[in-house]
Amino acid sequence: MFHLRLVPDNTKIPFMNGRIAGLVVSAVLSIASVILFFHPGLNYGIDFRGGIVIEARTPQAADFASLRHTLSGLGMGQVALQEFGSPQDVLIRLERQPGDDAAQQVAADKVRNTLAQSIPGTQVRRVEAVGASVSGELFANGMLALGLAMLAMLVYIWFRFEWQFGFGAVVTLILDITKIVGFYAITDIQFNLTAVAAILTVMGYSVNDKVVVYDRMRENLRIYKKMPLRDLIDMSINETLNRTVGTSVCTLLSIIPLALFGGEALQDFGIVLIFGVILATSSSVFIAAPILLFLGENRLRRGAPDSASAGNTPATTP
Repeated sequence: MFHLRLVPDNTKIPFMNGRIAGLVVSAVLSIASVILFFHPGLNYGIDFRGGIVIEARTPQAADFASLRHTLSGLGMGQVALQEFGSPQDVLIRLERQPGDDAAQQVAADKVRNTLAQSIPGTQVRRVEAVGASVSGELFANGMLALGLAMLAMLVYIWFRFEWQFGFGAVVTLILDITKIVGFYAITDIQFNLTAVAAILTVMGYSVNDKVVVYDRMRENLRIYKKMPLRDLIDMSINETLNRTVGTSVCTLLSIIPLALFGGEALQDFGIVLIFGVILATSSSVFIAAPILLFLGENRLRRGAPDSASAGNTPATTP
């Protein structure tokens, strides 16, 4: 029976030879991402910035120049128009209006009436009006969700593995999150509640990927008691490489259609997930594993012979 294997069996790739380069590149990218977070900053969506989003469908292909001129005449500030899906589908974004949440709803109704009068037959499919108080609360709740998720994963890994494993996983997770934030800043994808969901999804995938690799390392630590830690980590990564790559490819195959055909909101979600899956898979090998090597060199092998004289044979059991 034919079995497709994306990675050959018995690979012996010396991943730890690139441990320094991997950590340096990761640190540089994370620092650059933090800088991009402050300047130019993120493109906050209506959930976090407040404002009005209206999704409309016109009877014929939308005339964006005429539509922009009509809506700009309402005196509600800058109007952003975007085509998505078919040429008839238009996404209208208006900046937050002065006043309370009720003022946002009044402005949305004004746009709805203007569309009905200027382009008869236009269907308004979705209206979102978010005021300053609501957007601030949504942002705080979103950040709280990210913080609680990271804390829960930290506690889980800390109790399941030795502290060196837990520290490596959490540091890698933080580096992954900063790079995702940098990705949002570079691509100008809207950072909203969907973005928080995307980051949480990537966090879960990243931790799961690292737990699989760490489980194999811990198992091999019990079997190969005299093998140098660097060789043991390389061997563990190679043993799980086919599973890691296979899971990532299957996940990507399910996400790519979402990114291509999922509409505006799901399209951004899919693009970020694609980046996150690739990032999480690579960080398990080039970030989490080197951190474990540096932290565990003299601790996980405490009491074992020096690596120069150690053998690679499994421990024998009486």
